Amino acid sequence: MNASSAPLDPCSCDSIDALIASLESVGYYADRRLATAVFLAFKLQRPLLLEGEPGVGKTELAKALARVLGRQMLRLQCFDGLEQREALYEWNYAAQLLHLRAAEGTASTSELEQEVYQPRYLVRRPLLQALETPEPGALLLIDEVDRADEPFEAFLLEYLGEYQVSIPELGTVRAKVPPVTILTSNRTRELNDAVKRRCLYHWLDYPERERELAIVRALVPEAPKRLADQVAGFVQQLRGQPYGERFQRAPGIAETVEWARALVALDTVVLDPEVAVETAGILFKQRDDVAALNRELASDVFQAAEQAAQLAQAG
Repeated sequence: MNASSAPLDPCSCDSIDALIASLESVGYYADRRLATAVFLAFKLQRPLLLEGEPGVGKTELAKALARVLGRQMLRLQCFDGLEQREALYEWNYAAQLLHLRAAEGTASTSELEQEVYQPRYLVRRPLLQALETPEPGALLLIDEVDRADEPFEAFLLEYLGEYQVSIPELGTVRAKVPPVTILTSNRTRELNDAVKRRCLYHWLDYPERERELAIVRALVPEAPKRLADQVAGFVQQLRGQPYGERFQRAPGIAETVEWARALVALDTVVLDPEVAVETAGILFKQRDDVAALNRELASDVFQAAEQAAQLAQAG
């Protein structure tokens, strides 16, 4: 493992440039603004809230950071109706019941209550696992927190502010090592200000053409240079004006990479509108969006991408 890919101590990370290089070594290309937000989250030991459209690389950043830091990644996938017991802990009721039955007649009720509410009967969920992970600590991803409801946000405040949680039967559990904590949101609703105040914040947008091209070249090295250029340029045009407004959801970075791999699998050397239409189901996941990319539109997008590439070369 070379120096750029060696695990980093989040509290002693040398510089933003070192962080960028380490992320690139595991295939994640962060711009300087994003790397600065991550660097400061390390230094200040604060959670980092990433908001942005689906597919811009929020979850992938957490995965890349876990590899770079050499930390176990724990993922809490949020959804409507998520409850505390699914995020923090619940008691192993079956084991507790067996213990009570075995101890019947040998101990008082108060003694039995103390015995069954012991850490060994806890079923630990991601939040508690993150707090109890020993050196070098964990990376906790609280994914799509906007899908959970406001009471769950309120429940998170103690963890986000102090890296601790309260368990009524056991007391307060504090972090052995402060977890690196990443929250993501697709902004399907506005998050509570109390959550935002406890986090550093970064809006993650779609990458510029050169950065997306670097990602395609790094993750699909078998793609011909010309094809990689065309893939990045075509997707950039699909997201921008005037074409982006025709689609419900623009292709994310993951779709760009997957499309490049699919084109290589089809032995495509040079992109053309016909191939783009035939493989639209890789770029888009909505029926209407797939249908919207007809040959005429694909031809227009293709020409716009070629013109943009020529202007970039001329500049």
